[in-house]
Amino acid sequence: MRILFISASRLGDAILGTGLLNTLIERYPGALFTIACGPVAASLYEAVPGLERIIRMRKGPWLAHWRTLLGATLTKNWFMVVDVRGSATAYVLPTLRRHVYRRRDRNAHRVEDMRHILGLDAPAPPRIWLGSQHHDFADTVLGKAGGPADTCPLLTLGPTANWDAKIWPIDRFAELARTLTGPSGVLEGARVAVVGGPGERDMAAGLLKAVPDENLIDLMEAPVLETAAVLARTTLYVGNDSGLMHLAAASGAPTLGLFGPTRDENYAPWGPRCAVARTELSYEQLRADPNYRPSPDSDLMNGLSVATVVDAARDLLAKVEVEE
Repeated sequence: MRILFISASRLGDAILGTGLLNTLIERYPGALFTIACGPVAASLYEAVPGLERIIRMRKGPWLAHWRTLLGATLTKNWFMVVDVRGSATAYVLPTLRRHVYRRRDRNAHRVEDMRHILGLDAPAPPRIWLGSQHHDFADTVLGKAGGPADTCPLLTLGPTANWDAKIWPIDRFAELARTLTGPSGVLEGARVAVVGGPGERDMAAGLLKAVPDENLIDLMEAPVLETAAVLARTTLYVGNDSGLMHLAAASGAPTLGLFGPTRDENYAPWGPRCAVARTELSYEQLRADPNYRPSPDSDLMNGLSVATVVDAARDLLAKVEVEE
């Protein structure tokens, strides 16, 4: 039994759809899965049970990514095709069963809205699959940094994003780290991990310099699943609206997402151990700003103070402590 799962190009969107993939894995034990996705998201699926193949859909001239998909799948007979991208391609592939995403409610969270693809009664929470090598990486990194997270708290910060307007000022991330981990801070004495994707080191440079070397765990440009293994042991994650924010939430870390010019009702980190801190101005108000369109000059996160984020972090940790 072979199932084709057509996932998203971006990491965050791909993560939000992993709950559907997990539903299929549980529903069809022994099935073989082919997963089609963008190159950035491909490594997310390396440890998926029953994985047969990952098709990396690279964009290029003349819809090259869709031609790649068709060339790899059109001649196969599929038991099921599930397409979370809602593409026309899914309708031409030979299959016994076909499920294609169509947005139903623009005000709903994406995880909630996607449950309709498989006719689920409840949303399918995102899921990250890890192998022993990923856990070994976390053991090594945290061991070198002073021992397991249960003996020393770990604050992980995600100061990057794919759009400048979504990035909270780096000096505020540095102040946040000092406040949370300093004397009388809610994570006093914690180590600080900094995460970011390929090519994003310059965005995080100011924060990397601000954290004392003896407390810093530099995970910039670390592989996705290795990063997830560390996030699974994180005491608190705070980061911009990005794929890494969703990775933290799906890994089980208490996750505080920072929002401004994007909709938290659609893309907040998903799960009971998650929360949002957003700018004083709403998404609608910020969208009216002439800098709303992506550009190097966009800066729409200044309306979020360090004090607001500190309070939200304390509230989230208190909530998690009560639940545990």
